[in-house]
Amino acid sequence: MIQPQTHLNVADNSGARKLMCIRILGTSNRRYAQVGDVIVAVIKEAIPNTPLEKSEVIRAVIVRTCKVLKRKNGMIIRSDDNAAVVIDQEGNPKGTRIFGAIARELRQLNFTKIVSLAPEVL
Repeated sequence: MIQPQTHLNVADNSGARKLMCIRILGTSNRRYAQVGDVIVAVIKEAIPNTPLEKSEVIRAVIVRTCKVLKRKNGMIIRSDDNAAVVIDQEGNPKGTRIFGAIARELRQLNFTKIVSLAPEVL
């Protein structure tokens, strides 16, 4: 469960390292975001000499959460960290590589480019 002021790791090579969620997109009154939700975030830590800079406001999609993800078949998926992938306005990732495992639910939400770049899909 990601809410405003939550710090997230970045799971791609876009240049950002840490994000902080400032808004959950979708409906006007959502308190928490889960895997596959798009958020508005601010970059808290970035690699020098990259296109993304500290304190820049960007969009990101959540790919891993510490809170369990329950599937209809009874399977439970839990991660060690909260992670997101930086995306552009069309939903394509800004980075060219994805680090770590991501959930299969992103394929149904039309983030197929992120799924194809990921090394492992749970």
